Amino acid sequence: MHADTADWRSRANYFTFEGHQIAYWTGGEGPPLLLVHGFPTCSWDWAPVWEDLSKQYSLIACDMLGFGLSAKPRSGYSIHRQTDLQEALLSHLGINEFDALVHDYGVSVGQELLARQHEGSGATGLGQMLFLNGGIFPDQHRPRPIQKLGTSPIGFIISRLLSRKGFGKSFSEVFGPDTQPSEAELDSFWEFMSEHDGNLIFHKLLHYIADRREHEARWVGALEHTQARIGLINGALDPVSGEHAYRKWCDLLPDARHHLLPTIGHYPHVEAPGKVTAKVIEWLAE
Repeated sequence: MHADTADWRSRANYFTFEGHQIAYWTGGEGPPLLLVHGFPTCSWDWAPVWEDLSKQYSLIACDMLGFGLSAKPRSGYSIHRQTDLQEALLSHLGINEFDALVHDYGVSVGQELLARQHEGSGATGLGQMLFLNGGIFPDQHRPRPIQKLGTSPIGFIISRLLSRKGFGKSFSEVFGPDTQPSEAELDSFWEFMSEHDGNLIFHKLLHYIADRREHEARWVGALEHTQARIGLINGALDPVSGEHAYRKWCDLLPDARHHLLPTIGHYPHVEAPGKVTAKVIEWLAE
């Protein structure tokens, strides 16, 4: 365990959601900003931007079911349930109005929050939502080989075979060539991923890929209805949802904000935390 991950662990709070223990973090002062992490990582991803964002906002972030320090049940991983979790956390903290910053898996949770708000079924106090790289448009999502295998009938075998070395290799491939994670950073990501044997449910968390196809019309529609208060900060060199996904955003959502980071990959907030923080602060202040 690294000193910095030890500090992060020590700052975790916990609450119970549907009988499961959920780890969450809060910090800072100002308007509430909900941070929703990606797959297969956890809220630790936000550590590089946490300090600077907390100077302007009250930050809220949890490890979703199956991720990081939270419970890792054997089943029940749908985007709808993870969205229920985010709403339960906000309710637990007594937060009614909030903005959101979402990444990867979290973009689907964000889209579901927007859809609920549009329908009047939830997330009534949601203001602006800023997206980082993720499968916003299912037709633009280019899954990695390990994800394709993970969603196949042999997915459970892939989870069992997943090692720190194999994870490090496939995970590094989604970063930009000049912003590769160090071995120490990979150790930290793996530490949280393998907590509570989480690496063994890797294939179950991939359910979101099917969720995205099933709910595509509703989730993309949610973006079209809310263009004035959404934005995308995109790492162009991401092989999964890079510049090709950014172009689709610009074409489909002409009135939404967009910002391209030409040399960055799939984890902009880890690879270019200063640039991401500056753009988030600029946009949320508008």
